[in-house]
Amino acid sequence: MAAPAKQTFGIPWPELNDGLFYTDVVSSSDSGLTLIEFYSSKYKNSAPLQGWLQRIQNGQITVDGTVTTGPSTRFSDGSRLVYHRLPWKEPDAPYLLEVLYEDDDMIAVNKPSGLQVLPGGLFQQRTVLSQLQWRVRKKTSSVASQGKHPVPVHRLGRGTSGILLCAKTKLAKTRLAMYFADGTSIIGGNRNSKEESKTVRKITKVYRALVHGILEQDEVIINQPIGIVRYPGVAKGLYVASPSGKQALSKVDVLVRDLQENRSMIKVEIQSGRPHQIRIHLSFIGHPLVGDPLYVSGGQPRSVDSEFVDESFAHDGGYQRPENPVPGDCGYFLHAHQLVLHHPITEKVIKITAPLPSILQTEEEAYRPRERGSVA
Repeated sequence: MAAPAKQTFGIPWPELNDGLFYTDVVSSSDSGLTLIEFYSSKYKNSAPLQGWLQRIQNGQITVDGTVTTGPSTRFSDGSRLVYHRLPWKEPDAPYLLEVLYEDDDMIAVNKPSGLQVLPGGLFQQRTVLSQLQWRVRKKTSSVASQGKHPVPVHRLGRGTSGILLCAKTKLAKTRLAMYFADGTSIIGGNRNSKEESKTVRKITKVYRALVHGILEQDEVIINQPIGIVRYPGVAKGLYVASPSGKQALSKVDVLVRDLQENRSMIKVEIQSGRPHQIRIHLSFIGHPLVGDPLYVSGGQPRSVDSEFVDESFAHDGGYQRPENPVPGDCGYFLHAHQLVLHHPITEKVIKITAPLPSILQTEEEAYRPRERGSVA
């Protein structure tokens, strides 16, 4: 059953999060190392040497359950090390989520720009996942809610707003994950357009975006591989346009050409699900998203000195936030507007729509009655 219009949920964020605990069980190859040798070599991306010294002396590390403040402490094979990252105030983030669709198997929410989906980096508590978990806990007295633990089955960038699909059961999660994976595998398999058209897609995602410049063609197909490069401040590397990367396909339709502001409003349907795909593809063709702090023409990041390393660190010894733009930065205009999918259990075709921000509405849409989230 579709959720009633404008149903929202969310709990204001606590001032500080709970911190984090990282556990290591010492292997034979690390046996005999000192505490400072172990952490400064194994986790040098987390903090510089002086930072790890500070953490140890703060009493943030235990060895087999005992707080240890001596950097030269040695341990043996099988020892259990736990590092406690102290609680911190996470950056401001919205917390209210609008329910667009909900039944016993899944829930679709309208994610606001500025809210991260899953824990990562500075955001460990202020995420969509946290709000979903807290909502379930409030309903634990209900028999119907037992065993229902909603989890997102795909990601949206922190600065991206719109539809986020979440599964409530293991079966729904498995099938929805397959839907998303199937779309990507079709592209990755290099099937031709005729073969692709015969393939019944279980899920289709349509976005609305605002880009720099005027696109001359009404329709544009972008088929540009996306790969990873090293980038300061992003431990696992940054996704960029790369000829040696994985295949990705985006279909663009121009809705409005604003000659005065030199920008275009577009609709984008993605046939694959590479990280930051729309931002990369649009910048690759010379039309980056308006307000994107990271990607510029060519599908590459803004020029940075990759050799520079900031050795300053926060009060608990960790590196300060990187000065360079990172993928989680906001400011761009990208909205997951519509999602059409086969229900993971009933196979019924469902169309979910998230209301458009005013800046992403056409003139005709702006004069219509205020749009609400809808399901067809």
